[in-house]
Amino acid sequence: MAAKSEIAVERRNLSPAALYEHAIRRSEAAIVSTGALTAETGKHTGRSPQDKFFVKEPTSQDAIWWHPGNQPIASAKFDQLLARMEEFVAAHDVYTQDVFACADPRYRLRVRVISELAWHSLFARNLFIRPTADELMNFEPDFTVISLPSVKADPHRDGTHSETFILVNLGRGIVIIGGTGYAGEIKKSIFTALNYLLPAQGVFPMHCSANTEKDGSDVALFFGLSGTGKTTLSAEPSRRLIGDDEHGWSDRGVFNFEGGCYAKTIRIHKESEPRSTPRPRASARSWRTSSTTHARACRTTTRTRKRRTLAPRTPST
Repeated sequence: MAAKSEIAVERRNLSPAALYEHAIRRSEAAIVSTGALTAETGKHTGRSPQDKFFVKEPTSQDAIWWHPGNQPIASAKFDQLLARMEEFVAAHDVYTQDVFACADPRYRLRVRVISELAWHSLFARNLFIRPTADELMNFEPDFTVISLPSVKADPHRDGTHSETFILVNLGRGIVIIGGTGYAGEIKKSIFTALNYLLPAQGVFPMHCSANTEKDGSDVALFFGLSGTGKTTLSAEPSRRLIGDDEHGWSDRGVFNFEGGCYAKTIRIHKESEPRSTPRPRASARSWRTSSTTHARACRTTTRTRKRRTLAPRTPST
């Protein structure tokens, strides 16, 4: 199957610097005054929950709560859209990033992200956990995400609500995303997969931020919808950050699903958010770079009505 074959070998696991150059040369993004990379996502300035569907297939259908938020779609509809995406990949240059989700090695998910846009590949590299060179050898994904904004659905033919689609096939371990340039769909697709996979392994998935005392004791969890302060509260300087958005709670404790911080920065100022802005200061549409030789390649920013900024970090279990 093309989704898990040797796709885009020449553009696989490119470094942040290389992806930065590709995004600029392809006019996908621009450099702001601070040296950060900024990209506009088009008409979709956030996720499209009404366009997300789960393939109704034997291995997962009995474990899914079918309600308006978890919409079913037939396997045949998924297959025909996947075929169109494979045709696009065969005819265009795409990018591949091999990454991990879950800081606890016992639950680690190997993820392959195939994207039309170079900055989406940089997004995936910054957001998830970066494997070592040794870990990338013979890397075989458990889950594959294919994000091609140029591939659009025909609602009448494909059974979608619009030209935008996010189709999750839990049985085959594939998510296909089309008709939207919003990179947050990549992030949330893997969170969706983990919400399905981890409870069966005795792990409670949580949409929350988390921090601890510096010796690893006294874990605090901060739950809330986007923009309600999870990142700010977890950034308390006297405590150790575990992560700012997605975590698992196992019999050994709390661990981060990701390797980056994805913060809302709209209307954020150093005066009002001193804990969130001392080092990676957000201004207008950028993430300030500091104390790094290749700073230009280490920050990526998405300009939306909500405006988010992504920076990589070293995850903690």
